Amino acid sequence: MSIETTALPDDVEQLQQLVIAQRVELEHLKLLIAKLRRMHFGRSSEKLDRQIAQRELQLEELEISQDKILATARAARPPEPAAPKRQPLPEHLPRERRVYQPMCSCPDCGGAMRQIGEDVSEMLEHVPEQFKVIRIVRPKLACERCERIVQEPAPSRPIARGVAGPGLLAHILVSKYCDHRVLRTRPP
Repeated sequence: MSIETTALPDDVEQLQQLVIAQRVELEHLKLLIAKLRRMHFGRSSEKLDRQIAQRELQLEELEISQDKILATARAARPPEPAAPKRQPLPEHLPRERRVYQPMCSCPDCGGAMRQIGEDVSEMLEHVPEQFKVIRIVRPKLACERCERIVQEPAPSRPIARGVAGPGLLAHILVSKYCDHRVLRTRPP
């Protein structure tokens, strides 16, 4: 049994079914070859030798065609999309640094706090006639006595995990409204 690779279906499910059917046939041929070899060693016959050779050729053909089908199925599968990565805000924009500092003493034991790191996020804001980046810095402090870590919560944003600040969103909404009004009042 020979399978033409040009007549392969494009659907991945059909290719999978074809591969499963060929695997079943491969196992059947392997069992048949093993049975014929056992019979061959029991008595000598040229007919059995020809049948074994023929089955081995069929087995080899099936293995080659299955490899081609699997390669086609891999090529037909669409590549998995990469997770989108947000581009950093342009460096030429002015930046304003806002630090949200937690309390100076440990809320549990009252011990002194030391800085162990900070989380920095940026938000694009619009001030009339210019854009600026507001850099939000939230230092992480750890108690020297009890090792508790304290950090101020992040300020809320108009759009969760978004980059646009409230001034920029207001500017966009007003601009869209004004553009819409101007287009509606113009004569055609």
